[in-house]
Formats: sequence, C-alpha cells, structure tokens
Amino acid sequence: MTSRKKPQTMKPATAAKKLNIYLDATPESFREGVVSRDELTALQADPPEWLRDLRRNGPHPRPVVAARLGVSISGLARGGITDPLTTEQINALKAEMPAWLERERATQAEVRKELARLKEKNAGRSHTVRPG
Repeated sequence: MTSRKKPQTMKPATAAKKLNIYLDATPESFREGVVSRDELTALQADPPEWLRDLRRNGPHPRPVVAARLGVSISGLARGGITDPLTTEQINALKAEMPAWLERERATQAEVRKELARLKEKNAGRSHTVRPG
C-alpha cells in the first residue's frame, strides 16, 4: 500500500524570507495560510502583481535595505535604521548620504576587500604542492 506524499509546506514568514519580502506588507491571504514548495516555486517563477509591487516599492525587510544601501544589517542598526524602508526612503538616504551611511559603506568596502584578499590567499595555498 502506497500512501500519497503530503506536500511540504512552510509558514508564511519562512516563505516571505525566501522571497526577500516584508511579511507584514503581504496580502492577508498570504499571511494567514501556509505555502507549499510548489506555490513558492510558482511565486518565484511568475510573481503576481502584489509581489512585483512589493519587490519594486517595498517596504523592504532589513536584509534587502542593507543590501540596497551597501551596508551590513549591523550597520543599519548602528545608523538607527530598525524598521523596514520603502524604495523611496532608501533612495532618499542614498541621496542625502548621512555620515553614518558613508562610514558604514566604507566599513563594508573594507570587509569585502579583506574577504577577497583572504580568498585569494587561500586559493594560492590549495595549489601549492607540499613536500612529503
């Protein structure tokens, strides 16, 4: 006797995280149910208008805000940004370029440079033949 496999589902918060959207800004029908893996795949492949609009205009969750501003999530917190921001608010911050944002962007650039240096250094090690 074979039983039909139950489709894997996830909570709306998990689905929102995977879609890089702010859960509280989604339609009630999305927040109230569960999302199957097939539904998530369909949302990613052919996003409905509400999802396209949310991705375009926000409000955006902190990881998206941080990425769009070119800073870390910790950098957002240090800058006093704890709430989701819209695309318009993100663009305004970029135009204004407050001191904290300039500082955090410089810090992030240094972190990226150091990571690239370490990656290059480690790549060189793996190609070195060690005498045995």
